[in-house]
Amino acid sequence: MTITNDAALIFADAHAMYTAALDHLAADDVRDAAEKAWCAAKRATDALIVARTGVEPERSTETGSRLRELARTERAARRLRAGYYERQGTLHGECFYVGLCEPRLDTEQLIRDTIDYIRNAERLADV
Repeated sequence: MTITNDAALIFADAHAMYTAALDHLAADDVRDAAEKAWCAAKRATDALIVARTGVEPERSTETGSRLRELARTERAARRLRAGYYERQGTLHGECFYVGLCEPRLDTEQLIRDTIDYIRNAERLADV
């Protein structure tokens, strides 16, 4: 990952990661699909932060911290925050790292719904 201050470029990366997630899902590789969907959500959140601050977070802990800051003052960011942490815990932590992807239908739906997360971040970024 290259650090950049171009929100549109980071959002494009988020969309590419989401497409990769769907490709893995189509190949019946839910574990890698989950990780790609998490990466897509993380990149979309990074893009939102860049759009708001001009600075891209270097680590996911910094991304989460800045998202929490936004959520303190913006209702729409609160909903995004919940989706961010759901994806981090379920897709990244449980499914990808631990291998616990059940119930599979729920995991697959969370992967697919990541496009809504990306679009909501784009709306908040106003790009």
